[in-house]
Amino acid sequence: MTQTDRDRLVALRKAKKKVITQREAAEELKLSVRQVKRLLYAMKKGGDQAVIHGLRGARSNRRIEEKIRQKAVRILSGEEYRGFGPTLASEYLASTDGITVSRETVRKWMTEAGLWKAGEQKVERIHEWRPRRSRFGELVQWDTSEHDWLEGRGEKMYLIAMIDDASSRAMARFVGSDSTAANMGVLELWLRCHGRMIGCYTDKAGIFQTAHKTKREEQRQGKDREPLPPTQIGRALGELNITWTAAHSPQAKGRIERFFETAQDRLVKGMRLSGAKTMEEANAYLEKHYLTWWNKTLAVTPRNEDDAHRALEKHHDLAAILSHVESRQVKNDYTIQFDGKTYGIERADIGAGLRGAAVRVERRRDGAVAIRFRDKYLRCQLCEGAKPVGSCSKPATAGGSRKAAKAVGKSEWMKDFLQKPGPSLRQAIAISNATS
Repeated sequence: MTQTDRDRLVALRKAKKKVITQREAAEELKLSVRQVKRLLYAMKKGGDQAVIHGLRGARSNRRIEEKIRQKAVRILSGEEYRGFGPTLASEYLASTDGITVSRETVRKWMTEAGLWKAGEQKVERIHEWRPRRSRFGELVQWDTSEHDWLEGRGEKMYLIAMIDDASSRAMARFVGSDSTAANMGVLELWLRCHGRMIGCYTDKAGIFQTAHKTKREEQRQGKDREPLPPTQIGRALGELNITWTAAHSPQAKGRIERFFETAQDRLVKGMRLSGAKTMEEANAYLEKHYLTWWNKTLAVTPRNEDDAHRALEKHHDLAAILSHVESRQVKNDYTIQFDGKTYGIERADIGAGLRGAAVRVERRRDGAVAIRFRDKYLRCQLCEGAKPVGSCSKPATAGGSRKAAKAVGKSEWMKDFLQKPGPSLRQAIAISNATS
């Protein structure tokens, strides 16, 4: 009998002895008068035990069968469920094994079986909260995560992700390296799916920002840094009229950081259960299962229903924009040097002003090379017979041949000259007089 039951018994005894009325007892116990009458009648028949509920200590009719609990614990004890928390474990038990129980029930089972131990909650310094943007596509956070995604079952992979700041809708892909081409590939997926966002929010990695190099003397003198050309991604964003903003700390782009934190837990364990061992299998699971769950469960509705994305126009050739672009000068023989190779422009595309002009050279992500002069693309051919740049030798000259001969060794035309027998002085004078 609890303290509440004992206090209730004292009030009922007073009402039974008519020390207080039944209405006063009902007001004290916060019960109805009818309920007080029932309790008094039960005390008359069964004694003081009437204040205790009849179902107390009895087995619940909704109790889960013991064999189901044992099956769930046996499944969760397997190696493939290593590291699962109660929330994720309850979801996979329902979707994979057909055991539908609440998260707290799974937490209780795992705690009793020694599979889960709650960690201590530490109060950390909270970063200043920044409100979400109001429209979908107004700001997209963009970053890359390096992690052992396949847990040693396959090759090393990087996860490049983009997440909308207003709605938390995400798009991601596994790639082999965190390169400019790989990031451009993910950007192209977003552009073709949603359109051109207003702005991108990234860190200060070298693929997004050109590093400034200032001499120590210039730093002391307070000279301004010379503007550096943009990176390939910076140039592409500029051609698409997309604003780029750099984050000064990981907390500033916390939305994409939390996306990676969740992926490093749920995505890794999901791929473990699916048996993914290659990048193709990992991307298939990522697109079909994980991103579908994320955008359906964790995405929110923006404050403003307007979509801030802008459609791709006809002049937005993504294959040309999302490529490696450099400028080259056309030589007098209508050839250009690019990437250590010589490309010749076809005769049909040669026009006025082309010789000595600057052209735009694009190395597409599929390996093709395109040359554009003003608004027209020029057909070109790779000069197979041309020597690589920097390996051509200068033609030999007379002076060059003499220097080359000297470099070989000292001339031997006077060797043993003084040792050969010759005429005497009298004979030499006689020969000279005879020939003169």
